[in-house]
Amino acid sequence: MTIVSVIAPCRNERGHVLAFCDAVAAQRLPPGVQMEVLVADGQSDDGTREALAQRCRADARFRLVDNPGRIVSSGLNRCLEQSRGAVIVRMDLHTTYADDYIAECLAALARSGAANVGGPWRAAGEGGMQRAIAAAFQSRWIAGGARSRDLAYEGPVDTVYLGCWPRASFDRHGPFDESLVRNQDDEHNLRLARAGALVWQSARIRSSYRPRDSLAALFRQQLQYGYWKPFVMRKHGRAASLRQLVPGLLVGACGLLALLGLAWPLAWLALAELLALYALFVAACSWAVAREAGMDLLPRLPAVIAAYHGGYGLGTLRGWFDVLVRARPSPAFGALTR
Repeated sequence: MTIVSVIAPCRNERGHVLAFCDAVAAQRLPPGVQMEVLVADGQSDDGTREALAQRCRADARFRLVDNPGRIVSSGLNRCLEQSRGAVIVRMDLHTTYADDYIAECLAALARSGAANVGGPWRAAGEGGMQRAIAAAFQSRWIAGGARSRDLAYEGPVDTVYLGCWPRASFDRHGPFDESLVRNQDDEHNLRLARAGALVWQSARIRSSYRPRDSLAALFRQQLQYGYWKPFVMRKHGRAASLRQLVPGLLVGACGLLALLGLAWPLAWLALAELLALYALFVAACSWAVAREAGMDLLPRLPAVIAAYHGGYGLGTLRGWFDVLVRARPSPAFGALTR
């Protein structure tokens, strides 16, 4: 009998936690596989903990785990410490899953021999703004060609959405880095890759992520993702991929040209040309995304794309500043934004 441990962190998710539990309970597992579900609660104060405790009393497969650290990485590690499974499957409360999600994770591990497997990162939204954010998220042009957004790709990748590991992967390479509020999954996958382990994406592992539903929430999320990336780079001495550097370089170049313009008027011309080129890029991307996802999204897409790149770029610059001049990350970026 094989035990699979599902691990999931949460905090103040009263509106999602029971639906998540229902979705996990509905998984069709292969013969000879049993499941335990560990949900780490980060000191919720909205009723999440009470609802989760009630579900745990009703279904012995579910266990509530305390996460006093409140962030994702500490929640994942508290679950790992209490899990019993030979295989670890990470799941997220803001994602919907095919009923064979866990079964396909196990199948991908078996056929690939990888240290971590996962499916493509598919976003789906409701309402005009969330649909626009999801459509931009899926675009390879906006995401810099990330294979994790390619729904048909099967093969080696630098990172995967969520993840499924043999327990030996954590025994050999360690748990998640609790100094990271964001990007702890990318850092762990980078750690695997640097040790020569294989990270594998399978198109058969199907799930759908619900992105942020407003420009402000999207900008804050990307600001955090960008901020924590330099701390990952500092730890490993390199970026996981070059695409992660581009937004910071763009925002940094705009800021530098604006400063130079105070003493050298030609810098304003260079800034105007750079912004014009970016505007053309955004317009072309918006048109391409709208043709695939719906032309009704076209008016929203330029602002969505700018929020993706601007938030990530500004966060990256602030992160590099703190890496260079501070011993510790800024507390202002220590709280999750959803």
